[in-house]
Amino acid sequence: MSAPPWSGEPSSPTVSEKDRRRVVFATVVGTTVEWYDYFVYAGAAGLVFGKLFFQPAGEGIATILSFLTVGISFLFRPLGAFLAGHFGDKYGRRVILMVTLVAMGAATTLIGLLPTYATLGVAAPALLILLRVLQGISAGGEWGGAVLMAVEHAPPGKRGVFGASPQIGVPLGLLAASGVLALTTMLAPGDAFLEWGWRIPFLLSVVLILIGHYIRRRVEESPVFRQIAERREQTATPVVELFRGHGLLVLIAAVVFAGNSAVGYMTTGGYIQNYATDAHGSVGLDRGPVLWAVAGSAFTWLLFTWLGAALSDRIGRRTTYLIGWVLLLAALAPLFPLVNTANPWLLFCGLALLTVGLGLTYGPQAALYAELFPASVRFSGVAISYALGAILGGAFAPTIAAALVRSSGTTTSVVLYLGGVVVLSFVATLALRDRSGIPLGPDHEAAQAISPIRGMTRV
Repeated sequence: MSAPPWSGEPSSPTVSEKDRRRVVFATVVGTTVEWYDYFVYAGAAGLVFGKLFFQPAGEGIATILSFLTVGISFLFRPLGAFLAGHFGDKYGRRVILMVTLVAMGAATTLIGLLPTYATLGVAAPALLILLRVLQGISAGGEWGGAVLMAVEHAPPGKRGVFGASPQIGVPLGLLAASGVLALTTMLAPGDAFLEWGWRIPFLLSVVLILIGHYIRRRVEESPVFRQIAERREQTATPVVELFRGHGLLVLIAAVVFAGNSAVGYMTTGGYIQNYATDAHGSVGLDRGPVLWAVAGSAFTWLLFTWLGAALSDRIGRRTTYLIGWVLLLAALAPLFPLVNTANPWLLFCGLALLTVGLGLTYGPQAALYAELFPASVRFSGVAISYALGAILGGAFAPTIAAALVRSSGTTTSVVLYLGGVVVLSFVATLALRDRSGIPLGPDHEAAQAISPIRGMTRV
């Protein structure tokens, strides 16, 4: 096998170990806080928002409308990605991370203070949707900045592991959100949770944002962007340049993420929580055991995310992904039979099986995406691909699942839908070359311009 054209070239500027440790810690904490805010909303949407904000529509429709508010935020994630990509490629990664953290926390706290439909009428769901949109814009900008801060600080041969730090923030955010919601159901059981208990996890965001803001302030700018700034090589219109030269790559990268996003949002989007606690359904579990099962699966997702990232440093991003897609497809079949047993331990087993494939197709994503795009448009490429992939996959996955079960009366239709999206992501992964180890700095744009799409030579 011939060596790649970038073999022997330095992969990143020199960075001290102290700075690297600080970046890893800051990206883990910051993304955990961001995704805690995002997933607390999704959990509440599955458990209480239908009753509190959409009840006049009727129980079944109220549930679908509640999940629609989860999905609507995804439509605004590309806006956040466009804005963050534009300013991140021009002014740096660090400033974007500060802005998105504060915006997400402010929206989450305000949701915790929001009057319900019974108090405010139709203005209540309208304000809820507005604040969810702000969460979507923030999430769209957050991920790309955190990924590049981690990967562009990474030493040679360890981009997968370093890139796992913002990835781990997602299962940690889910673990924290599910754990806090579960504890709140104990503190405010039954009707008390509906009346006031659900607000506690949202109001806790104030404390978390202060902690995350303090930690992120102490992080140095990405060394790759410092090189770009020193050379005064910032692209005037990075988003325009991205789509002019890399439009097809953005689409393929988005489809790569779609399968992971669609399956992952069965829990992070609140669908499983709603399905398993529905008093009129076949399961009918209490909220607490379901939330603890989801929290436990978030921990296994964290472990397999790190494993997937580490494995990708050894066998390549593409190979790790392909293994992950096969395992994810296999885990879909037993999911609902295990959930339908109404046994919390078997519910956990079904969710934990999913996390094996989810981890192997999420852990390497930061490094994979960073290695796909040239330095001058990398923030835009990474952020927009991720945001579009979230729309194609997870945005309306809970809504689609609820509608499929309502119309067909069976969860088989949900499994077929999710399996189809996973197969599409498998095919998109096959379309990419493995670019593990490609230099990321602005001195190597020639190597970066070699198309990562199989069958194409230049962009």
